[in-house]
Amino acid sequence: MIEPRAAALLDCIVRDTKAILGDGLVGIYVHGSLAFGCFNWAKSDIDYLTVVEREPTQAQKEALIAAILALDDRCPEKGIEMSVVLARDCRAFTYPTPYVLHYSNDYRGRYRADLAGTCAVVHGVDRDLAAHFTVTRAVGIPLCGAPIADVFSPVPAADYLDSVLFDIESAEQNVADNPIYVILNLCRTLAYLQDGKIRSKAQGGEWGIAALADDAGLIRAALAAYRGGAAFPPIDVSKLSAFARRMLIQINLLLEN
Repeated sequence: MIEPRAAALLDCIVRDTKAILGDGLVGIYVHGSLAFGCFNWAKSDIDYLTVVEREPTQAQKEALIAAILALDDRCPEKGIEMSVVLARDCRAFTYPTPYVLHYSNDYRGRYRADLAGTCAVVHGVDRDLAAHFTVTRAVGIPLCGAPIADVFSPVPAADYLDSVLFDIESAEQNVADNPIYVILNLCRTLAYLQDGKIRSKAQGGEWGIAALADDAGLIRAALAAYRGGAAFPPIDVSKLSAFARRMLIQINLLLEN
């Protein structure tokens, strides 16, 4: 079941998106922590994909973003992450995957400053979409529209792997700034290379505690903070970097075999 505050927000999003896109909307699909069942209002964002039959007009793009901005004071701190993708790119998967509009907290200021101009230029390809599509097929929640299996074709394993590896390639440099995310993401990536299972960050942390005895304490601290039960403790940057380096070495060894 979706967390009640998130569910209320998504109800508004579905209502607004249907009104804006009409028969051009194929469906809206939740992925990420909400779909995995490990969403934390204080730590997570709300992730969803808007699938369309044809590219929205400029006016429709502006209306979609304006509707999200109008909900900002009701969002979790990490906000909303949304991509608008064409149905043809979901059914006949291509990589890197095209998108025609995107919203996240990183773009919020730009949209507020220049809605029309930003809507006109925020499009392209996104390697992360391979992972998002994979998670959608595995655990996604359809909020409206066609069934997931009818919209999203399987993502080739090589493309999914490239997507998740792209997300961790700077882990050693980034772990001090975002230790919870990086630690848990490294765990779920290493776990995937060992058994091929798609995991949430929380599930990756659980796997790491069981499988990586020498680093179990660090991973346990990251998982507890991710779930909101405790603050992440102060840990020397060198120790965080060393953990990330060890994990990347293990990941690369598995890739070579």
